[in-house]
Amino acid sequence: MGVQPFRLTAEEALQRQGSNLDGLSFEEASARLARFGENQLVDAGKKSVLSVFFEQFKDLLVIVLIAAAGISLASGHVESTIVIFAVILLNAVLGTLQTVKAEQSLASLKDMSAPVARVMRGGERVEILASEVVPGDLLVLEAGDLIAADGRIVESFSLKVNESALTGESSAVEKNSLPIEGDNVAIGDRENMVFSGSLAIYGRAYAVVTATGMATEIGRIASLMNETKERKTPLQESLDAFSAKLAIGVAIVCVVVFLLSVFRSGMGIVDSLMFAVALAVAAIPEALGSIVTIVLAIGTQKMAKQHAIIKDLKAVESLGSVSVICSDKTGTLTQNRMTVQMIYVDGRLVPFEEIDLADEPERQLVEIGLLASDATTDEKTGAALGDPTEVALVQIGDSLAIDEMAYRAEHPRLRELAFDSDRKLMSTLHELRGEPLLLTKGALDVLLGRSSAILTARGAKPITEADKAEVLRVNDRLSQDGLRVLAFAMRPLDAVRDLSIEDEDGYVFVGLAAMMDPPRPEAVAAVADARGAGIRTVMITGDHKVTASAIARELGIMDEGEIAVDGVELDAMSEADLDEVLPFVAVYARVSPEHKIRIVSAWQRRGNIVAMTGDGVNDAPALKKADIGVAMGITGTEVSKDAASMILTDDNFATIVRAVANGRAVYTNIKNTVHFLLSGNMAGIICVLFASIAALPAPFAPVHLLFINLLTDSLPAISIGMEPANDDLLDQKPRDPKAPILDRTLLGQIGSEGLLIAAATIAAFFIGLNGSGEAVAMTMAFATLSLARLFHGFNCRGDATIMHLGLLSNPYTLMAFGAGVLLLAAVLFVPFLHPLIQVADVTMGQVGAIVALAFAPTFFIQLYRACRKAFVGR
Repeated sequence: MGVQPFRLTAEEALQRQGSNLDGLSFEEASARLARFGENQLVDAGKKSVLSVFFEQFKDLLVIVLIAAAGISLASGHVESTIVIFAVILLNAVLGTLQTVKAEQSLASLKDMSAPVARVMRGGERVEILASEVVPGDLLVLEAGDLIAADGRIVESFSLKVNESALTGESSAVEKNSLPIEGDNVAIGDRENMVFSGSLAIYGRAYAVVTATGMATEIGRIASLMNETKERKTPLQESLDAFSAKLAIGVAIVCVVVFLLSVFRSGMGIVDSLMFAVALAVAAIPEALGSIVTIVLAIGTQKMAKQHAIIKDLKAVESLGSVSVICSDKTGTLTQNRMTVQMIYVDGRLVPFEEIDLADEPERQLVEIGLLASDATTDEKTGAALGDPTEVALVQIGDSLAIDEMAYRAEHPRLRELAFDSDRKLMSTLHELRGEPLLLTKGALDVLLGRSSAILTARGAKPITEADKAEVLRVNDRLSQDGLRVLAFAMRPLDAVRDLSIEDEDGYVFVGLAAMMDPPRPEAVAAVADARGAGIRTVMITGDHKVTASAIARELGIMDEGEIAVDGVELDAMSEADLDEVLPFVAVYARVSPEHKIRIVSAWQRRGNIVAMTGDGVNDAPALKKADIGVAMGITGTEVSKDAASMILTDDNFATIVRAVANGRAVYTNIKNTVHFLLSGNMAGIICVLFASIAALPAPFAPVHLLFINLLTDSLPAISIGMEPANDDLLDQKPRDPKAPILDRTLLGQIGSEGLLIAAATIAAFFIGLNGSGEAVAMTMAFATLSLARLFHGFNCRGDATIMHLGLLSNPYTLMAFGAGVLLLAAVLFVPFLHPLIQVADVTMGQVGAIVALAFAPTFFIQLYRACRKAFVGR
């Protein structure tokens, strides 16, 4: 690869690219375009919607249902066949809509590429399509330009570039043409380089193009996006495992029942096949996929009201398993605005809240900050405009009730020396109190060396070495606390005149202002809540290690014994080294996109479910790699939003913690929904198996079981998914993502409750069989199973009794029960529905038996829970 371009001098960089200050010739540029290709990002192939749709039919449960539909069709039961295929198609459509996400990340990356670029060609300044820029072109950059390619600056005239999309840091980077020592230099520290997709906001420069297309830094991120694979959620893995086991079990039992029916009961082949089909339909929760999707969607609506927009439904459930949050610093944990924390004048540190304009040194520092700054406040909106550091200085005056516009109009800027990165100073000339004063702000090391006096409450006095040492000591202390320090000075001039650089000397040193992007007030509590919920918070930032560590300690992210690691140190670590130190690292600073993926992957290797926040292009690959990618809705780039599965509309860390609590509630509700569906299905299985073994007629027609599974089961299942969350969700530890949704306790409940409902159903079947024949027996069994499962919906709202949960706390369960009863009543008492659903007329006495038997399982389950609460206490 050779020497990195940032290590070369400007002349060497031009020579390396075979270029000069006149740029490439038109012929050479054409030849290079043919050689390197267009300056564009290359997309990776994606699955078509049709292929995603057909993938939905690969599920084993779906294959079993298709086989059942085929058998039903072959035996002349067209109605059952139509219903089964309708269910399969509905689930396939829902699965496709859920799976086909808006994979627009690369499209957004392309949108960030500049449409045109200005370059030197053969000594002429020309405007070309950005796609035609080639390595060796000399870019002409000015304020407002979107940079078309990566390049090495050869001449800079106070150029400042916003690289937040790549680095995550909002502060503009001052550029120069000086070479940089060292190989491992973070992107944010490459002050002699410009990068594709970043924005020139001040000054101008010439830069020789070093990389185009997929070879640029933004192209490298696009490659990472293509290579990064999304993981299945814990619920997906658990349901996939459950589906596979259930399908195999159903297939085995169906074969056994078929053989028993043929050889033991003497049924015909067709009738035996239909018996097996009935069992398959009874066992498979056809509506489970649709109901889980609906419950997840309900969860997303609730989260949207709490500033969390869920793009991928599956992310709702994953949130409940999150055990690590890798959070960006700027704007998420902090307020994304620089504010002055304290000033240093006359040997004193003065907190921001205690600044007093009656004190001469304090008033003089506020005055310099207000007048020697270009930041302004929009009179209509109140929004601050300008460099974040200068905005912070101007807002000191705002907080002290100084009318910014009126004060500047009263003391107009007469002359100025604009800031540049070589001088590290900005000076403005004003007439104050009857004399011309040069007001200057800038780097402490420069100003202190040019100061001959220091301002005190008693006036200016000659500055001593002891004074300078004290100022430097205070500066070191403030810097170690992660504060950004700016120095202020002034000097009287003999007259209002044009300024020269030589005038920036002989200053009266006024003081220091210490600034930082402060933590969000609610973030401290949110980090503590996350810790209480067993969730580790890790800060990942493009900022410097010292600043990031100070903020992390203030937020409670970094404890005693924990460390901060920067990108260079991370590069020196092997995967084994990283795995070893991972539990002790609270802060990662100056990191690249590859670093973020390594960090996420390392936590995932430890079995953790990881949420990753980000707002820049540089965050997109890690957002996609994480189990939950969280993008910022206000400050986030479109690329980060496309790659994420959740978007925060308030850019607030506390919203993530609330979303985790909602995710836990959604998982609990889904688990209760599965409990409801499978315990009801278990009852149907037991009934069919009992009839088969006892050589009895089939207790149900396939259409009965489909009616129950799709209609009378669906509404109660959805209502269970709307159960209010418990207050203690954040007091619990994250659930183990490897734990199956059907754990031993739940399987025991499903088996015992299914047995109770089956016993009631079989009792109803015998009453009908003995009194009125096979058709009435099937009708009574069908009605009892339907109604018993409707009652059972109340049991599955939670583990406590209905009295403890509150009958009215979830009104949707009452509405679902009422709707289910009306549907069942219509089937039983509306004559023209009888042939469609295959039911017979029943007497009022038989209806009474159905109601009593259907309620019995719920009565015994509630009695057991009340006794358990009384004697065991849970």
